[in-house]
Amino acid sequence: MTYNSKRTITSMVVGIILFAAYAIHALRKYALPPANMASWAKTMLVFIGIGAVGLFIVQILFHIVYAIGIAVKEQEQSDKEVERLISASIVEDERDKLVSLKATRIGYIVIGAGFIATLAALALGGTAILALHILLGAFLVGSLVEGAVSVYLHERGVHNV
Repeated sequence: MTYNSKRTITSMVVGIILFAAYAIHALRKYALPPANMASWAKTMLVFIGIGAVGLFIVQILFHIVYAIGIAVKEQEQSDKEVERLISASIVEDERDKLVSLKATRIGYIVIGAGFIATLAALALGGTAILALHILLGAFLVGSLVEGAVSVYLHERGVHNV
């Protein structure tokens, strides 16, 4: 499995854990009053901030563990050779950029569909809190789909069509 695939899977796992923590908080009985839009918005902002910091820390730890793994695997090589292997594995080339573009496009399509679902829920009489949660879920699903497509294209290959 490539470095990019492992990094993406790590990010996806962090996102799922963070969303699970939010869902547990949101589904608790009496977590927040259902009509208090400002409280829900603040809670979501806090979880987004926690997610950004958590993802940053996890990515740093992932890179350290990845580098240690290569060093252990190639322990009979010189330090310069191990450093070259690590550097070569994390360089982004045209293929990686193409994979990123294709995955991002599909992720945005999913997020756009979630936005349409949010508008439909509001048009059908849904509450603003429901709309906010549908939109948050759309961003989560869009991010996960983007990550899954990225891993698939990194592992199976991408064609410039």
